[in-house]
Amino acid sequence: MFDIGGRGDKSFNDAAYAGLEKAQKELGVTFTTLETNEGSDREAQLRQLAAGDAKLVFGVGFLFTDDVRALAREFPDQKFACVDYTVSPGDTLPSNLVALKFREEEGSFLVGALAGLLSKTGKVGFVGGMEIPLIRKFQAGFTAGVMAVNPKAKVIVKYAGNTGAAFKDPTKGKELALAEYHAGADIIFHASGSTGLGVFEAARELGKLAIGVDSDQYEEAPGVILTSMVKRVDTAVFDTIRDVQAGRWSGGVHEFGLKESGVTWVYDDRNKALVPDAVKAQVDSLQALIVAGSLKVPTEP
Repeated sequence: MFDIGGRGDKSFNDAAYAGLEKAQKELGVTFTTLETNEGSDREAQLRQLAAGDAKLVFGVGFLFTDDVRALAREFPDQKFACVDYTVSPGDTLPSNLVALKFREEEGSFLVGALAGLLSKTGKVGFVGGMEIPLIRKFQAGFTAGVMAVNPKAKVIVKYAGNTGAAFKDPTKGKELALAEYHAGADIIFHASGSTGLGVFEAARELGKLAIGVDSDQYEEAPGVILTSMVKRVDTAVFDTIRDVQAGRWSGGVHEFGLKESGVTWVYDDRNKALVPDAVKAQVDSLQALIVAGSLKVPTEP
């Protein structure tokens, strides 16, 4: 079940769907998808899936945490997975529930370093969706990456709102991005679902650069997207399905970072011209330090 933003967000939900499609093609599974509009029907729709004949039910997004946990306890013979599940202190997960979590701060650190090295103005921007701990991880990593390579730089930060609707408001995204660009930012990283499509529109209008999130978003604004911080939700979804099919299910928290290839950044022929070899090498060296555990990326700004 997809959350607000749904299929077609060119980001988080579409990445999860790509994992389903891969499982269908390579593992022969069939699937049913539902999505919420405003969120009030999350529990009812999840219950519909749980009461059916599915072997595994996914809730795609942190907002599913409470409902997935409750239903996992109510349906102990059903398997559940929640992407970006919020693990609270003292939270004990039912054995039939997998919490799929990512170290978003690590990938965000790398694109922050890239922005810090390439910025001509010494100012870069961040546009977040809903201001919550999950999205602050993106902000924290991005800011730390910028400062690691350019301590005198300034990071301008704005959020689209305090409800789930903040991830589905391209008009607000454009408004926030225009404000940041006009304040001097020449590169903006967004972590805001389809709200980020408005960031790309602002970058197009002003001839600036933007950094995509979750999926490779280059095709949304060719020539405008410097890179994307890719969060391999597709891999997490596919691997979880494969484990169920192979009888290797294990509940609990499964976390994906740079070391597990759960997050990365896009570097290929489309953006090579924008990223000098020396800059690429510096970002790669920082990645090696993070993977080795000698560089710890903050999770709070």
